[in-house]
Amino acid sequence: MNPGSISTPEIVAAVVFGLAVVHTFSTGLFARLAHLQPRHAGLWHLLGEVEVVFGFWAFVLVAVLIGLTGKTDAVDYMESRNFTEPMFVFVIMVIAASRPVLEICGVAVRRLAGLVPLQQSLVIYCFCLSLIPLLGSFITEPAAMTLAALMLRDRYFGSGLSTRFKYATLGVLFVNVSIGGTLTSFGAPPVLMVAATWQWDTPFMFATFGWKAMLAVAFNAALCTALFRNELASQPAGDEASLATPVPLSVAAIHLVFLVGVVLFAHHPAVFMGLFLFFLGYVEAYERYQDRLILREGLLVAFFLAGLVVLGGLQQWWLQQTLLGVEPTVLFFLATGMTAITDNAALTYLASLVQGVTPDFQYAIVAGAVTGGGLTIIANAPNPAGVAILKSSFEDESVNPLRLLLAALPPTAVAAMAFMLL
Repeated sequence: MNPGSISTPEIVAAVVFGLAVVHTFSTGLFARLAHLQPRHAGLWHLLGEVEVVFGFWAFVLVAVLIGLTGKTDAVDYMESRNFTEPMFVFVIMVIAASRPVLEICGVAVRRLAGLVPLQQSLVIYCFCLSLIPLLGSFITEPAAMTLAALMLRDRYFGSGLSTRFKYATLGVLFVNVSIGGTLTSFGAPPVLMVAATWQWDTPFMFATFGWKAMLAVAFNAALCTALFRNELASQPAGDEASLATPVPLSVAAIHLVFLVGVVLFAHHPAVFMGLFLFFLGYVEAYERYQDRLILREGLLVAFFLAGLVVLGGLQQWWLQQTLLGVEPTVLFFLATGMTAITDNAALTYLASLVQGVTPDFQYAIVAGAVTGGGLTIIANAPNPAGVAILKSSFEDESVNPLRLLLAALPPTAVAAMAFMLL
């Protein structure tokens, strides 16, 4: 492609991407069609799964590319895509959601909550929206999202609390996980995309982004807890699950070793997939200490993210032109808004390809990308994991994208003020 020219496949890819975004906001329609047309209920339920949307439209795009450019070019494009992140999210979700890991995290949260002289149901809820999202800076955001979502689901979302509470919680959780990974240079996907290129290490991240994110996360969690204190106060702070066989500390420790190993080799799929296969064998050997692994949920999330990788690879022509020549403050809000319709890691990756950018440009694009990471399901890689775990607690077992957007706006505004004013 000549500089400045736009190819037919790029135009088609932009159209397909737009259709996928519209589909994401229309999943409730397919859920209703499943009730109206029971003969094809299976198909409508499939198309109503948020995690299926981008994978489905990625297949459509590949089929169109085969027709436009031929099989060889279409396959070459697919093989040029990097699917490490979808694979990593799948593996980290399954390991982080294993019963030994959840039990040891639950014990840690309960003991910390016991040090706070307030009702435990309030404190544990606040910790799920604050401490665990900040933990994403060290165990990665997908792992933090998985842990927080499972603890919230088992402790609160099954307790008959209001739909308003559930959407507000989801909005704060998504925003806090998105910004909570900025304490280090490796926890958040959008930071990972630029850290090596722009030479951002962990001390720089904490000094530039981390302490601001900590304040915003704490404020969002405390405010949400205060707003719903009456509902939360009526709920017991019981254990996540009734454990028939207590998990030995040695088993939990080995699970944590697998988790840390996967995080350390997050950029090397050959290594972390090998560790995952070893993990599956270990789980089988000690089955009495395990619950069902969330393999299906993890695969659906990986399918979603892989579809986003395929569709996003041909969006550079309009994304990059949109970002160039924009004043930093405007760029921050532009990046925040664009993150809602693109994955924030894809946005920062494209920004890293722009040559000769200023430090102000770099700060604005990354701060805006993580700030907008809670606005939609597709805005941040861990969000589909949270939806996959929590959606069964919502009406029609689906999360309404518009209500999520509205719920995420207040904590997003808090994050924006933290990054722009502090």
